[in-house]
Amino acid sequence: MRVWQGRTDPEPDSERWHQRVRPLDANAAPGTVLVGFASDAGVARNQGRIGAAAGPTAIRRALAPLAWHRRGPAHDAGDVICEGDALEAAQDALAARLAPLLEAGHLPIVLGGGHEVAYASWSGLARHLEAREARPRIGIINFDAHFDLRDPAHVRSSGTPFAQIAGQCQQRGWPFRYACLGVSRAANTRALFARAESLDVLVREDREFDARRLDALQRDLARFIAHCDHVYLTIDLDVLPAAEAPGVSAPAARGVSLALLEPLLEAIRDSGKLRLADLAELNPDFDLDARTAKAAARLVHLLTLNG
Repeated sequence: MRVWQGRTDPEPDSERWHQRVRPLDANAAPGTVLVGFASDAGVARNQGRIGAAAGPTAIRRALAPLAWHRRGPAHDAGDVICEGDALEAAQDALAARLAPLLEAGHLPIVLGGGHEVAYASWSGLARHLEAREARPRIGIINFDAHFDLRDPAHVRSSGTPFAQIAGQCQQRGWPFRYACLGVSRAANTRALFARAESLDVLVREDREFDARRLDALQRDLARFIAHCDHVYLTIDLDVLPAAEAPGVSAPAARGVSLALLEPLLEAIRDSGKLRLADLAELNPDFDLDARTAKAAARLVHLLTLNG
């Protein structure tokens, strides 16, 4: 909680996040719950540049001074820490942390950490839903320059979470509904595009994102959400242009601007189906002027604005 500090304005009704966030306790009223996933083991396995384990603290620090516009409470549940290469244990620990939060009616927002967080986040949601529904339709919406559909049979990493989830869905007899938005063709092999096609993934490349096509993108997203009962949103910050997000494992040469992402995220937020969100790949070691952390904090602010 020491990260939650900043300026205090004398005017009434001028509170900021650092004044309102409280440690999570057993009696906490339903609201937004921030959970850190301090891990870059998956990035290391994926041969990326490490440093994402420090991401949760950097996002909290950037979020602390932002103006408070929420109605409901916000809680901080601390961090799940990956020790060394113990990725699978950390993923299981995060899933175990998330399931009871969902059961209590909270909206968890996980602060990564590498994108290996996605498998843990989905697993937590699956644990929550499997006792309630025989065949839940979970829609995964991933804003990302990469599919992260690499074969986990070789090594499980930040590049494999959605292939792992697809495998779990097949084992459980659940539908696999995955939208990957902002994909860079230059950063994904033909094999990955073929795997996405075989899994019937909704794909929209980064070059399809511009103001003229925004209405069409919103319609695509609305159709996808309409065929889901629950939405899990995951944002790999490397979907943003390198000028907006330099502090990631793999900066984007093109990317999708924050201005184009925001209206799509608002639609997801307001759908009534968002159950869980996470942000991944912030690497403070390479974050010029904390640009990436500030972008991530703005996204958290946007996703929780109407709560």
